[in-house]
Amino acid sequence: MILTTMSMSKEAAKSIEDFRANVAEIAEGIVFRVFQTSELTSLIESTKAEDSPYQISQAAASTDTTVYPSPSSTETNGPSSNKRKRNEDGSGSPTHVNEAVSARYPELVHANKLILKLHETTKSECAQLSDFCDKVKLWVNLTMPKYYLWWLKLKSSDTQGVQIQEEVLSELLRSQESAYNIRDGIRQHHLGRAKISSKLIKYPNIEDYALSLKEHDEKQFFFARQNLIDIRNIYAVLTDILHKNIAKIRAPKGNNGAGLY
Repeated sequence: MILTTMSMSKEAAKSIEDFRANVAEIAEGIVFRVFQTSELTSLIESTKAEDSPYQISQAAASTDTTVYPSPSSTETNGPSSNKRKRNEDGSGSPTHVNEAVSARYPELVHANKLILKLHETTKSECAQLSDFCDKVKLWVNLTMPKYYLWWLKLKSSDTQGVQIQEEVLSELLRSQESAYNIRDGIRQHHLGRAKISSKLIKYPNIEDYALSLKEHDEKQFFFARQNLIDIRNIYAVLTDILHKNIAKIRAPKGNNGAGLY
């Protein structure tokens, strides 16, 4: 049996090295510049202003508890709204019909437009945090030395630096999961508000449902600001851990003195 040894071409090896160098440059730029940015802190400070959209005092004016009658399907879509239009090739395509046409309770309760704007900022910050964590995780993974599993079997002291990298990766993963949870809170808000609104439509004469909707929105103004603070704190913790252990992350084999700072 003849065994053939395959080796990587010089072009492929150079391409991989260039990729690793680019990943390291991006990740270290995030660690030393992006994580330390004061933009989020400035935004949080601006929420203390009386006219800030994050102030809970904005809740009363932005929450509309009025139950509106359903718009006429004739006015919205015309008399042929329930028909299917034909494309040039003869295939059928559904038209945009009023969602309330087939609803059991077609009345409307409008969403809080101001909260929607605040949620857009939260979603953007969560997406950015998750993206930054992905880039730094890739960098840390690529700096892990070769034959790591072999070292683990030997229980070598040289694995100290790699263990630091693993702990850093775990912290990055926790930060990413926190961003996902904050982002998912927006979905939960809409579900909770929809349940209150459905009760308000069915029982418009019960004042407590209207008050419940106002209280629900007021809580969202508090959460919108608190979410920004939580994201800022995540950045602060990541910055502290990464900066204190940067030497062990860059060269795990050459730093075996102590554990994670």
